[in-house]
Amino acid sequence: MERYPVPLVSRALLLPHENVDTDQITPARFLRGTSQDGLADALFHDWRKDPGFVLNQPGAREAQVLVAGDNFGCGSSREHAPWALVAWGFRAIVSTSFADIFRNNSLKNGLLPVVVPPETHRALFARVGAAPETELTIDLDALTLSAPGVAPVGFSVDPFARHCLLEGVDELGYLVGFDARITAFEAAQARTHGESV
Repeated sequence: MERYPVPLVSRALLLPHENVDTDQITPARFLRGTSQDGLADALFHDWRKDPGFVLNQPGAREAQVLVAGDNFGCGSSREHAPWALVAWGFRAIVSTSFADIFRNNSLKNGLLPVVVPPETHRALFARVGAAPETELTIDLDALTLSAPGVAPVGFSVDPFARHCLLEGVDELGYLVGFDARITAFEAAQARTHGESV
């Protein structure tokens, strides 16, 4: 996992649907594999049959931020949903709320769920809807989101998840980071007790 960009500055795509469940994000027939390869093609696969769908619009692959409706990522637990979003190129999802399991799966896979107040959410939809070239700035270090014409707002992230995103490590990578200290401790224990630990 690569370090999260600080700040993330990107155009945003608008998905005004509420209660978007994980089966719409990544349909169940794409869950057979355990690899993330090719999952960008599965992202909103059935919705993309509509030529007018937001991911089918010119420049859609350049946007790293998706501004979605309330309760994004509800439904069944499937890590394939954030995998597909990341594979497409998204680094952040902005909404007024997320399903807990989706939020946790996202944070573990380099995707930042940003919860904003309803008034900020409406302002983002209005601004980006009127000017699609608008860039959002999401600063994971300062925990702020801002955009031209939209009042800056703070957001919260679990401190451990934030640390992992900023360092570019998952939970296993975090633990591996202690390898040298563990080895030194074991060597010291062996010296102190005169035996191999």
